[in-house]
Amino acid sequence: MTATTDIKPTASAPGKAAERATRDPERTRASILSAATQEFAAKGLEGARTDDIARRSGANKRMIYHYFGSKDGLFQAVLENTYARIRGSEADLQLTSRDPVVAMGQLVAFSFDWFLRHPEFVKLLNEENLHGAAHVRSSNVARSLNMPLVELISELLERGAASGQFRTGVDPVQLYISIAGISYFYFSNRHTLSAIFNRQLEAPGALRQRRQHVVDLILGYLRP
Repeated sequence: MTATTDIKPTASAPGKAAERATRDPERTRASILSAATQEFAAKGLEGARTDDIARRSGANKRMIYHYFGSKDGLFQAVLENTYARIRGSEADLQLTSRDPVVAMGQLVAFSFDWFLRHPEFVKLLNEENLHGAAHVRSSNVARSLNMPLVELISELLERGAASGQFRTGVDPVQLYISIAGISYFYFSNRHTLSAIFNRQLEAPGALRQRRQHVVDLILGYLRP
């Protein structure tokens, strides 16, 4: 991250920033997306300011509008980038070559771990749902990124059913919603749940217990 606070304000500084961005557009775009992810997660779509995003990213504010068109366009790009990162990490698991029960357990555990390691994802999802999923609805990228996961789950279900390890007739979309929903609810409501049940749900032991529970729950449902 470039420390813009150390640069003395001169007439040529914006031009130099734009020149650097032109020379390395991919790095500039990635820096803006990273900064915007944190700003939107912390302040929401309405509260986040492009001035703060530009300052945090070290990019010229004009470059935000050059790359993303508007603050809404930037928020949509943040969501697309977030989904791309998740799906890319899932692909790295190489689950298609594994036993379907093992692979499904790893997929469920991965979902739990992602919510744990990326608390900004919960906040971005909450924000997008507050806006009626307007940005996801208008994004072919966001929708297309999720199709490979549905296909992967379908493939695991088919192989598991063929080998007698899984029940038949499971809807892959319904299963995905259950996998994501179980972990999402835990992390999005961890503070109230901790207070209500007088448990430290963010403690390492509690997290390990919950992780195993959600894996057992999904695999238990899939058993024939």
